[in-house]
Amino acid sequence: MFLPLAAPLALALVLLSASTALAQGVPSSTSEPRAVEVDVHATDAGQTLSAEDALRLGLSPDAGDTALVPPSLTADAPAAWPEGLEGTPGEVELELLVDVEGRVAEAKVVRAAAEPRLTDAALAAAPGLRFIPATLAGTPVAVRLPFVYRFTPPVQVPASTTRVTGEVRARGTRRPLQDAAFFLDGALQPVATTDTRGLFTVDVSPGSHTLEVRAPGHATTVFTETLTQGQTLQVVYRLQPREVNPYETVVRDERPRTEVTRISLHEQEIREVPGTMGDPFRVVMLMPGVGSLASGISYPVVRGSQPAATGFFLDGVRIPMLYHLLLGPAVVHPDFIDTVDFHPGTPPVQYGRVLGGAVEGRLSRPREDRLHFTAYADLLNAGGFIEQPFESTGTSVSLAGRFSYSALLISLAANALQNSEAERLRAGFWDYQARVEQKVGKGRLRLFALGSSDDVGISPELRAGADGGGVVSRFHRIDLRGTHPVADGEGEVGITLGWDGLGLNGERTQGPTGGDLFRETVGEYGLRQASIAARAGWRRTLTSSLDLAVGADVEHRRSATTLTGTARPPGWRPSDVADPLKQPSALATFSGAYASATWRPSDTWVVTPGLRVDAYHLVPGMTFTAVEPRLSVRHTLTDTLTLKGGAGLFHQPPTVLVHVPAVDTASLRYGLQSGAQFDVGAEWKAFEGLELSADAYFNPLSRAVEFDLMDVVENRRRRGSLGEDPATTGYAYGFDLMARHPLGRHWFGWVSYSFLQSKRKARFGRIGDDNRVLETVDGTLPFAFEQAHTFNAAISYKFGNNWTVGTVVHFNTGRPETGQITSQTQRWVTNADGTTEWVRQDLDRTQRLASFFRVDARIAKSWAYQDFTLDASLDVLNLSAQQEVLAYEYIAESGYDPNASQTVNPIRKPIRIPVILPLFGLKATY
Repeated sequence: MFLPLAAPLALALVLLSASTALAQGVPSSTSEPRAVEVDVHATDAGQTLSAEDALRLGLSPDAGDTALVPPSLTADAPAAWPEGLEGTPGEVELELLVDVEGRVAEAKVVRAAAEPRLTDAALAAAPGLRFIPATLAGTPVAVRLPFVYRFTPPVQVPASTTRVTGEVRARGTRRPLQDAAFFLDGALQPVATTDTRGLFTVDVSPGSHTLEVRAPGHATTVFTETLTQGQTLQVVYRLQPREVNPYETVVRDERPRTEVTRISLHEQEIREVPGTMGDPFRVVMLMPGVGSLASGISYPVVRGSQPAATGFFLDGVRIPMLYHLLLGPAVVHPDFIDTVDFHPGTPPVQYGRVLGGAVEGRLSRPREDRLHFTAYADLLNAGGFIEQPFESTGTSVSLAGRFSYSALLISLAANALQNSEAERLRAGFWDYQARVEQKVGKGRLRLFALGSSDDVGISPELRAGADGGGVVSRFHRIDLRGTHPVADGEGEVGITLGWDGLGLNGERTQGPTGGDLFRETVGEYGLRQASIAARAGWRRTLTSSLDLAVGADVEHRRSATTLTGTARPPGWRPSDVADPLKQPSALATFSGAYASATWRPSDTWVVTPGLRVDAYHLVPGMTFTAVEPRLSVRHTLTDTLTLKGGAGLFHQPPTVLVHVPAVDTASLRYGLQSGAQFDVGAEWKAFEGLELSADAYFNPLSRAVEFDLMDVVENRRRRGSLGEDPATTGYAYGFDLMARHPLGRHWFGWVSYSFLQSKRKARFGRIGDDNRVLETVDGTLPFAFEQAHTFNAAISYKFGNNWTVGTVVHFNTGRPETGQITSQTQRWVTNADGTTEWVRQDLDRTQRLASFFRVDARIAKSWAYQDFTLDASLDVLNLSAQQEVLAYEYIAESGYDPNASQTVNPIRKPIRIPVILPLFGLKATY
């Protein structure tokens, strides 16, 4: 039996600096929490602070800020009578420290029982108590309060072998429930509790009995059992969870924060954000500092750089193509991803050969308890994930894959509206992942394989000589990684095999005159790249104030162009065969080494200097070396306010919009891109559940080689340009603001705003009224991906009845209308002969695409069945049905003017695409 003392209820108030509205900032990983403890006095008006203590804490007695609302018990934690103990009733008085989340952070014995085992039982049960936290001036605070456990010996059951034994699990997840209490036949004292594996045994007399089972977070359930003399009944009791997949904070990684900017997202934060199709990597599009090519396309434009300047990693393995068909989900099954780390600026030294930011998905750790399986299907694709541990050998095997039938549905719908001889649309994708992980002593060995395929195109109509074609993109990776303690630190080695391919296929309708026509593949222009990479790393804590990390990696690439049939690169000319972007065959080796130290000279400072050195070797005989010093500094100004700053140098081979096999390697002959990143900011935890951050940055580019995608695809490279240096310079600057409520207390969400200016120096022509170039000038132009203002707001709330509702609001201003990935601004002129027409506008006078906003929404319902859970969700991208302007069409429309024989009206017609994607999906988890 457990009861709080009725009197005197003298609560000792503990104001933790990270828990009050008065103490502000984000706690530093290097600082110890400081507490101010004051007494609370019982008065006729309730529990209050003295005037002196109120002033110490900055509270106003006159404003009524000193009244304390005591905590109230919401979930009990019965203490079981120790097994085998005989004796008289006992009582244990404890002093509990109840924190701001209503949990018991500390339990001290004020008055022990005569029997030590009763005291031990009370101390073991107390952490399971749950309270509605106390509040002072409307803010949750920690309190100390007395609590009494009263023990009554259980009713003695006659000696017998009659018993109920078994285990208690949560319905749906099958998770064993620890410390579930059993109350026999209405007794007030539990007769047994479950152990860490959820197992229990209850001795009973023959006959019919009721067993009431209570467990925190689960509905109390009564079971009736009838036993005969000497019977042992084996059972499995399943308790209904009050919440299925609750929004609760789970500490999975206590890495100290040493980077300048790192946003880490976990659990539902990466799977239940509206408009993201449940894909962890698409959530990055809603982070501060991120722009987009168009709504729904998930390649991030990080702080004004090309999308290809941001590196995507999966546990240290770089992934070439992250999204299916640019618009679809990521190529990795969501259940494989535990956490997504986003570094919008100054990424640490282990991220090499990137000019912009870094996104890393960390694989979930294999579960070792039992078989796990998920299967889901929506309007786009279907997939599954299965994980099987083998406890006897320490082995875990995981398999996952997805197949898209959405493209098939689109094809069927499009083709159903046309006759059998018309052009036929085809599209589709699939991916797979496989993991085998083995315990080896104190370390682990992991084999991980993944691959992806995308196929989209148009088959020609059944007309002699009609042409069609398509694009096929595929990649595969096999990674073997081992981790093990080495020299008082943690060592890691890995080797990765890779293959990338991109094919442009041509089709033509063939057939004899008067005979049957048929479609035939007439050629392929293919880009192939094979790679082998190795890496090693080691981390060690040298002293209490100094950590060291070193590592190295090397990658060898062999790329080639394949031409079959009548295939030629688009825009091919015999004189252009030497252009590396038209026939990109190359051999290259990339190698690098890095070292970083984390130094804590005091409790308030964290300094992380690092150095990375990379060598880029392109056969024959071209070698580029890059030295990249990097530094980040964090200073804990107060317990809740941290100032930060960082800087570094970064290099990367020339880039096209997205990764293109072989082109990435062959373009190295144009030299390296180089730039610097500077970042300063602050992090402030205003109060519990609200984290604020601000970052200002300046990223100068001393050498940028960023090829226009359309120039590469269509090979619009002018003659004589091969010998020219395509490099330029530029810069980007801006600031990012974010307010975030991390996962917990039934909801999560954030609001972010970004301001960006991204410029490039360029040579461009002055266009005359006859649409011809008058002169060529140099100037600084807005970069093609510059979006000056971006705003995101996301929230998701889980109600007590297992309904989840969320929404996202997104706004961005338009990109420059420069002709790259869009149209080019034109102006209306009147010629000498009186005719009018559209002509190109000078690039330094271009207009912008229209601003765009959208609202996404998601609603979901969860059910817990006997051995599995079922989730149904409706996720709608662009519920607001807004149409984004991607370009403009410049046309002249004839009109009528009474004073003239004919008029011509200039019209700048927006080209809009209404991307509205409603997805209804079902997911079963076993």
